[in-house]
Amino acid sequence: MAWYELALWPFQLPFMVQAMVIAVLVAIPAALLSCFLVLKGWSLMGDAISHAVLPGVVLAYVVGLPLGVGAFIAGMVCALSVGFLKENSRIKEDTVMGVVFAGLFGLGIVLFTAIETDVHLTHILFGNILGTSTFDLVQSGVIALVVTLIIGAKWRDLMLFIFDPQQAGAIGLRTRVLHYGLLALISLTVVGALQAVGIVLVIALLIAPGAIAFLITKRFGTMLIISVVVATVCSLLGVYISFFLDSAPAPTIVLLMSVVFIVAMIGSRRASVAAV
Repeated sequence: MAWYELALWPFQLPFMVQAMVIAVLVAIPAALLSCFLVLKGWSLMGDAISHAVLPGVVLAYVVGLPLGVGAFIAGMVCALSVGFLKENSRIKEDTVMGVVFAGLFGLGIVLFTAIETDVHLTHILFGNILGTSTFDLVQSGVIALVVTLIIGAKWRDLMLFIFDPQQAGAIGLRTRVLHYGLLALISLTVVGALQAVGIVLVIALLIAPGAIAFLITKRFGTMLIISVVVATVCSLLGVYISFFLDSAPAPTIVLLMSVVFIVAMIGSRRASVAAV
């Protein structure tokens, strides 16, 4: 087999093409949200919601509902619980997040081991992007479209809310709606990424692209674009390279993003030294 035939081999396999498509559909909304999470310091919130969806997934399976419905409800319960505990206690928000997501994740593990199911826990935790169905593809596509459209329409309001919530409220923006709307978008994105990368590795998609873009540019609009480009390229390359390495696509995607982050960090440090 010639080298170019070998290089194009993954594109001749329908399951590989579908895996690349769903990887991009998951990467775009996650990359957009990662910019807001990084700037607001909500990285742990993304971690909390991604872990907290496990009991919702298990209960949805028991009841017979789509797993995404249970995951979204559980994610919103986590977000609302964090908000309630923060407002009604002296505990800091990051501590509350740690307690809530650990508790819900533990509950999910207990529920999963208590029922008989043909669903593999590793697929829930780390995804099964090569085994996605047409329904998963459509679901991720719809979620990607909804999240992208909302961010495209409200990114300036969300940006002001992140940088200066008091100013946002003073000019008439409904900060509480923006707050919980952003949490709802995170939950939706986690649902879309559930089958592709799982509830553990989705946190990388919700942090790494925004962190990389933050190191490269100081303009928020440019940051959004760079974040999406980085996430899309790493997702495509991750699935493609995993075929030849015989590795799982999701961890390969995360590994590529980690490499890009290190390169961006080194480059930003050199640029800062040169500017001095």
